[in-house]
Amino acid sequence: MRKVLLPTVIIISVVLILMRLFYLQIIDDTLLTKSNNNAIKIIYDYPERGYIYDRNGKLLVANQPSYDIMVTPKDVKNMDTLEFCELLNITKADFIKIIKKAKVYSPRLPSVFLPQLNKKEYAAFQEKQRKFQGFEIVKRSLRDYQVHVGANVFGSITQASPKIIEKNSYYNPGDLIGVQGVEQSYENILRGIKGVKYRQKDKFNKDIGSYKQGKFDTTAVRGEDITLTIDGILQEYGESLMVNKRGGIVAIEPKTGEILALVTAPSYDPAILVGRQRSRNYTNLWRDSIAKPLFDRGLLAQYAPGSPFKIVTGLIALQEQVIDENYTVMCHHGFSYARGRFMRCHGFGPHQLHNGIYMSCNAYFGTVYMKTINKYAKPPAAVDVFAKHARSFGLGNYMGYDLPTGKKGRIPDSKLYKRMYPNGGWRSTAIVSNAIGQGEIEATPIQLANMIATVANEGYYYTPHVIKKIKGQKIDSKFLKKHMTTIDKKYFKPVISGLFDVYNLGTASHLKVEGIDICGKTGTAENFARVGGKKIQLEDHSIFVAFAPKDNPKIAIAILVENGGYGATIAGPIASLMIEKYLKGKITRTDLEKRILEKSLKNEYQKFTKKNMDSLTNARKKEVDSTQFEN
Repeated sequence: MRKVLLPTVIIISVVLILMRLFYLQIIDDTLLTKSNNNAIKIIYDYPERGYIYDRNGKLLVANQPSYDIMVTPKDVKNMDTLEFCELLNITKADFIKIIKKAKVYSPRLPSVFLPQLNKKEYAAFQEKQRKFQGFEIVKRSLRDYQVHVGANVFGSITQASPKIIEKNSYYNPGDLIGVQGVEQSYENILRGIKGVKYRQKDKFNKDIGSYKQGKFDTTAVRGEDITLTIDGILQEYGESLMVNKRGGIVAIEPKTGEILALVTAPSYDPAILVGRQRSRNYTNLWRDSIAKPLFDRGLLAQYAPGSPFKIVTGLIALQEQVIDENYTVMCHHGFSYARGRFMRCHGFGPHQLHNGIYMSCNAYFGTVYMKTINKYAKPPAAVDVFAKHARSFGLGNYMGYDLPTGKKGRIPDSKLYKRMYPNGGWRSTAIVSNAIGQGEIEATPIQLANMIATVANEGYYYTPHVIKKIKGQKIDSKFLKKHMTTIDKKYFKPVISGLFDVYNLGTASHLKVEGIDICGKTGTAENFARVGGKKIQLEDHSIFVAFAPKDNPKIAIAILVENGGYGATIAGPIASLMIEKYLKGKITRTDLEKRILEKSLKNEYQKFTKKNMDSLTNARKKEVDSTQFEN
């Protein structure tokens, strides 16, 4: 037995060793990969990003060549650092800092030393590149904007962050990636596919030719072009009308949900986020915490919608059958709805649905809202019914559009009021402000635009989107799905009739456009801010929603101008001008256009800033006085 045991152990051990060697050398390529990392140099060929066009085929965003200087730290030897720094207009401290950062990443692998050189800088460096061992140039493409507008729509491209590189193996240090706007949403389509070349090195790290005759090399594939739903001319016009103002404009084609214009103000020229000055310019934009040019007000700003929400209030009251078209409310410049409580109104006399809409009667809509809530035995159940109807218009939730940012707004339900009134006891009189788009209701401009587009369609909408066409591909099917509201179609016609007379008999009668039947609704939303811990009232926000033509609508639009006053003062004229520009291609009311183009609200914004600063100064003074007293 002992004679057999020893040979058996030896044979088994030899077999196991041979199996392990076979696995390591033939099956497992880990060691081969590590060896190749030292013997093979990988060179990436970066593709051009796809072009971006507007709905009419106008080129909006193209490309321009750019050059990155890459460094492999272990190869940097015997160089004139001073000459190198002077050539690239950097300091020696910058040089040392960047080299240290590159070494942390990898001493043996190339990383970006200086990104986005222009042609002139590239030519100067290329002439002397042979003197700087360890440095090489990689060609990339940067965006070349054909327009000076639409920064919030396009987004921009920047270097992929370490977090993105860690999560996504496609990206390497120095690679560019789309951030915000369509550059981010359609990154995988626009970026293309990198090409790869494998170059073999000898033991002295010299290039000795293509690895295996280029068997594993691949060619770069250019990114696909995309066509946006945006109308470039309308976008540019909208941004010009919003100069020296703050707010947002969203225009939608009702029958498709295609976004025609998406304006935020203030904005900036997208070209300033291209090239070596990108970081500095972005920082300046980001630090502007007052005007907030990086804040897309069309998608992110949540405001009390004001009187345009009366449209929804009326439709829900009709659907719940608490009123009909002829239901009448007497208005005495407002109405008393509880002991000592009075809701003011500009109207007077009897109001029914039709003139309640075009005269924007608070008393009428406050009354019908209370009737809707009081229909149910318990207010929480009634509020949830109302919320369900309102949310069917796309309000109070993320809309699912194809831009990477947004806010859900707020349609209050019983859960909210249970938190606000933990002891219960609340009723319709406590929440009646919701009737006129105040109270706890909030909406973004894109939600208001979608709401009025839904009314134009008499009860349905398509999810708003900015993608119209992708070369060689289909757009997401969710943008082709019709969303129905909970309101029967028959109730929309009397409301639309009232909206039509807003331009004929009501609050926007001075804004009519010859030859275009426009339906609209003015809005003036109260605007409060906290300054030094105190709630103060500022100039109201100016709001307007509209669609045109009345029959077979082609454009629906929402405008909100911060501190703009009455809806018919600034937002209304902008709506009329945008509609005429889109449908006619020209402006007939040039006097109105001139007034809006020249209108500046800088003084209003500065008033708030001054109040804010004064309040902070007083608060600090009180702190100092208090400290002195304590001492």
